[in-house]
Amino acid sequence: MSARKQAVLDAIDAANTQDPNLDDGQPVELLYGQRMSAELDRLFPNASDVLQIAARGQHVERWKLARSEYPEGRAGYLAWRKAQGVHHADVVMAMMEQAGYGADEIEAAGRMLRKQGIKRDDDVQALEDVICFVFLKWYFAPFAEKHSAEKIQSIVEKTARKMSTEGRARVLSEFDLPEHLAAAFQV
Repeated sequence: MSARKQAVLDAIDAANTQDPNLDDGQPVELLYGQRMSAELDRLFPNASDVLQIAARGQHVERWKLARSEYPEGRAGYLAWRKAQGVHHADVVMAMMEQAGYGADEIEAAGRMLRKQGIKRDDDVQALEDVICFVFLKWYFAPFAEKHSAEKIQSIVEKTARKMSTEGRARVLSEFDLPEHLAAAFQV
């Protein structure tokens, strides 16, 4: 691993150790970043350094923009998510600049974190597929326990729509989903 990539990953982890939210005594976003890196390594073992950095930085400092500071409802949620993407991109891009990355690589990471190019840019799509796998693997079951069947169905359908054809096929082969949820991932 290059020294500059390690410096950025270490900076992301250091920022995320400040997360006041804990999961089994570990900062939530630090754990999320580690899960993103592990899933990226599994799904895309030849990922570029920039994609590896974007995956680890996907939720860097996420707790700093509270959902409660945005209006209730879908419009407020989407505004919060967009603001999060910009924040994550800004933080990671600054870390990359400090580590000596060039402008093209820095901007590529920013595009990935702002989700600019889903379904059109292979790296942005790879990041989105990893995000969806991490959600399904570690966060879906606790989410499903708290929501109605209609809400769960809607979230699964939205998740599937964001994924690549290859990603949806892998979901079907790797997860034992009930038939009505699996239907959303049919390719």
